[in-house]
Amino acid sequence: MRILKTSIICALAAFTQFGAKAQTLPVGTQALEDYYRRSQLLGTADSNVSFTVRPIFPNSINKSANIFYPDSTTGQQGLSPHRLWKVDGGTNIAVNFLPVTLQTQFNSDHPYGWNDGIMIPAKGLQTVLSGGIHLKYGILTIQLRPELLMAANSDFETFNKNHYDVIFARYYDIYNNIDMPVRFGTGSYNRLRPGQSSIRVNYGSMSLGLSTENLWWGPGIRSSLLMSNTAPGFLHATLNTTKPIQTAIGSFEGQLIGAKLTNSGFPPLEPDHYYFGTDLYVPKPTDWRYLAGIVVTWQPKWIPGLFLGYDQSSQTYGKDLNSIKNILPFFAPVKKTDAPNEAVNKQDERSAVFMRWLWTREKAEIYFEWGHNNYTNDLLQSILSPNESRAYIFGLRKILTFNAARNENLLIGVEVTQMAETNVDKIKAGNEWYTSTGIRSGYTNDGEVLGAGIGPGGNLQSLEVSWVKGLKRLGLQFERYIHNDDFYYYAYYDSYDFRRHWVDLSVAANGEWDYGHFIFNAKLAAIKSLNYQWYLKQPPGAPYFTNGANAVNIQLQAGVSYRF
Repeated sequence: MRILKTSIICALAAFTQFGAKAQTLPVGTQALEDYYRRSQLLGTADSNVSFTVRPIFPNSINKSANIFYPDSTTGQQGLSPHRLWKVDGGTNIAVNFLPVTLQTQFNSDHPYGWNDGIMIPAKGLQTVLSGGIHLKYGILTIQLRPELLMAANSDFETFNKNHYDVIFARYYDIYNNIDMPVRFGTGSYNRLRPGQSSIRVNYGSMSLGLSTENLWWGPGIRSSLLMSNTAPGFLHATLNTTKPIQTAIGSFEGQLIGAKLTNSGFPPLEPDHYYFGTDLYVPKPTDWRYLAGIVVTWQPKWIPGLFLGYDQSSQTYGKDLNSIKNILPFFAPVKKTDAPNEAVNKQDERSAVFMRWLWTREKAEIYFEWGHNNYTNDLLQSILSPNESRAYIFGLRKILTFNAARNENLLIGVEVTQMAETNVDKIKAGNEWYTSTGIRSGYTNDGEVLGAGIGPGGNLQSLEVSWVKGLKRLGLQFERYIHNDDFYYYAYYDSYDFRRHWVDLSVAANGEWDYGHFIFNAKLAAIKSLNYQWYLKQPPGAPYFTNGANAVNIQLQAGVSYRF
């Protein structure tokens, strides 16, 4: 056994010179992730990295020896990995201690928020603790970064009890086809997950491995149509680039995954609702789900800063994995359909094209993503009805010099996400983004949407204004969020009472601040929910424009990260 172990170590050591610095920065890392993206706008980081395939490998953007100390003002950028032991021949096994992070979130009235990974939609306080190590030996890297969640998951009204029974029935018509519970049980909720962990073999610009990390595809900041960090990370095999691959026509980045998705096990509402003595909840199949996905980004060499991309995902039940076209459906022959609403191969599929254009001279970027839900792969159908089952994201960011002598700037960002359906027949049929009648857990993992955190039928407009200096940021955020407008039109198609839209208006003050080994972050938001849960109070004799069942929620987020 000792001879075998030594042989394996020596074989790996022979490829040491080919090993990449394959250490990732987890999706959503406070302060650090957006620092690298802002650095591209300022022209201080490699502008060939697209930021459309994440997690990123920061060493390909900034050559700092320690990716957690990228800002030269900290005085820590020269830190080297901790080398704990040597093997035969004097080859080092390098071990980095990953930051220890404590992140909390509190909602005073009802759940609010997304892009928070292992956290759940919940009222009350919840806390996530994470940390770990990164080990590198030649072409092999192992990242162990588990996450522990502790959530109070306090009680609140999950759907207004004064709704008519038929509205409850229509609610279940939608949410029986997606695993998206409003509340995760009736008590406290705790879980320990592998988190942002992986094991990889790296060669040149490529990496092959197993991972439970969160993924993000596309150029969006608040939303992504196919892959975001709203849901917890899931187990997946991955083949991906660690840095752009240079070719005669430009550079390419990409990722190919095969993944296992799980269900939450909770019904849409707590408690369940009965209609004429029948439980409206139809339990989801318990079979595990397989997700295949691919994303490719191209940076044409003739247009610096322009990134063009395509991503696609397809899921099926594990029991149906009986051919290569189920395992890698995007490489199978395209089957045309006669019915314009029929999905290819009867699978739950969606795809998107996207663009990010980085203008370093103007210190600005513009980006766009357009997607199609359960597409037919028929070009003619897409041309004739491009608005059917579509969703899109549009955004832009601009940095303005505030105080050049002190390296201070102002950041202005705008992003719009539209998920609501435009086809009336599909709305009446209850067909929405991320829902599926064939795979009834929908496009989710552990009870949360894999794509845009605002969920099916949601629309979001966001404005950010921030002061930034290195890793430091202080800002204001204004948002308007329309909850599942598709459900509104489906539930009230008899009247289409426009006063019933559930709209959240929010204003938040947030900031990130580094001090020595620490990075602190905080956010305080006030959210006014108009017609909360689509309920409109209309007392007899009240004026036509009357207040709905409005709610006010205060959200507080705070966290600290210690970098070794």
